[in-house]
Order: sequence, then structure tokens, then C-alpha cells
Amino acid sequence: MSGLRMTMQTQLVLKELLQNPTQPQYGLTVGQAVGLQSGTIHPILARLERAGILESSWEDPDAHTAATPPRPRRRYYSFTTGGAEQARLALAGAYKSKSSPTTNTAANPVTD
Repeated sequence: MSGLRMTMQTQLVLKELLQNPTQPQYGLTVGQAVGLQSGTIHPILARLERAGILESSWEDPDAHTAATPPRPRRRYYSFTTGGAEQARLALAGAYKSKSSPTTNTAANPVTD
């Protein structure tokens, strides 16, 4: 999972998906739950999919045509095998990096 940008928005999405890790979730519903627009949520989901954390599938064609009123097909996202654990580790790493104190060499000069 190296190279995945762990932005605050990505962290929000992962936290939301981890609320019910075995249930496929509709991208726009995830976005609404965390307060992100479609133009923000879908690139995040695509990055998580490319990183191997999520996989996606389209809903059954009959489900969207039977909806009243008819609507476009929905794309659902679910964790890959091991993806939920990768997400938990990524969140832990992001939290750790935020909470670790930084050293300021100007404030702590080394004297000989």
C-alpha cells in the first residue's frame, strides 16, 4: 500500500468503509456519510481500488431498471481479501505520524 496518499478525506472514507467492512457500499452513500462530493469521493475510491484495498462491482442490471424511478446502475465497493486490515494499518500509520512529536533542531541546538 505504499504510495497511497493518506489525505484527511481518504482517512474519512476508510473509517466509513470500516464501519461495516463485509458489506459492499455504494460510493455516493459513502460520500454523503463523510460529507464529500462525487468529484472527491470517486477519485479516492479509484485510488483505493488501484492500491488493492478495495474492489468494485456493478449492481445487477435488473436492480436499477426495477427502481422507481429508474436510475443508472450503481457501482459498489468492498474490501479485497486483506483490504480491511490494510486499511486499519494505514489509518494507524496516519494517526501515528500525526501524533508523533517532531524535533526542532533550532529549539534544541547541539553544543560541543
